[in-house]
Amino acid sequence: MKRFAILLAIVTGVITVPMLGQQAGVGSIVRNDPALDKLVSPGTKIEKLHGDFRFIEGPVWVRTGPYLLFSDLQNNAIMKWSPDGSVSVFRKAIFSGSYPDGVQIGSNGLTLDKQGRLVAAEHGNRRVSRIEKDGTITVLADRYEGKRLNSPNDLVCKSNGDIYFTDPPGLYRTYPEGPNAPKRELDFAGVYRVSAPGKVELVTKDVPYPNGLAFSPDEKKLYIASSRPEKFWMVYNVKADGSLSNGRRFFDATSIPGEGVPDGMKVDRAGNIYATGPAGIMIFTPGAKLLGTIELPEIPANLNWGDADGKALYITARTSLYRIRMNVAGMRP
Repeated sequence: MKRFAILLAIVTGVITVPMLGQQAGVGSIVRNDPALDKLVSPGTKIEKLHGDFRFIEGPVWVRTGPYLLFSDLQNNAIMKWSPDGSVSVFRKAIFSGSYPDGVQIGSNGLTLDKQGRLVAAEHGNRRVSRIEKDGTITVLADRYEGKRLNSPNDLVCKSNGDIYFTDPPGLYRTYPEGPNAPKRELDFAGVYRVSAPGKVELVTKDVPYPNGLAFSPDEKKLYIASSRPEKFWMVYNVKADGSLSNGRRFFDATSIPGEGVPDGMKVDRAGNIYATGPAGIMIFTPGAKLLGTIELPEIPANLNWGDADGKALYITARTSLYRIRMNVAGMRP
């Protein structure tokens, strides 16, 4: 009944979703190194803030709200969580056409640009878009060399305003074969840079299945997750002109058990990396030392820093939204 109520709210335009009971003390923290204590104190609780979504992704904290936005891919909506615990629909019908139920058709990764405008990686529309202050949509990228993108997955905004995004073939993985299935036009999965609407530059196609990505605090490195078939993260040097060089494997998690994959990731102000992986949120030093893992009842897909001090990690994990308070502040748009 709860899931039906959420679906009904999205379909009918009644935007408020009833608050579900908040739960504290779910999941656990596995500590591989005592240094993790400086980032998250022993005994810190993981909270479940809300559940009964379908497949949520791409959280971003809007400080001017304040509130959290995140994607519900299969519900074709961007949702809004407010500090009072309420959830509402921020934007619905990201993709306006018809599609089979269960397809990841809506937006995925979300971020804010330097003017505070929402930028979205849209699966079904196969584009990167920006919502202007008046609510209109600007398409930042939908083609490369005249060919339609696969299905933009995640993105990050550089301090100069450039948007970097990943474009794996995720849409085709969930769309059933048939005459109405989307046709792939690019025969590779790429990572791109957008310097202005329509100005799209391929920065690498060497990552087999590029997914989450994040800059180091000084923006001299770009970390890129590769989800399949192997599970690993790459790190690249970022050159002055925005191009990438010296790509190398940062950490290989292929042999680590767990159903999760390298997906969304974020960094804190000291440069530590918080990356979804096989067992949960894996926390690495800039030198690729695994400090520990935040384990959740569901497989996490993405995360972002929130609250006024930027020390809360909000985590989207399949059907539920979680939060954990850290001792450090994160890098955020």
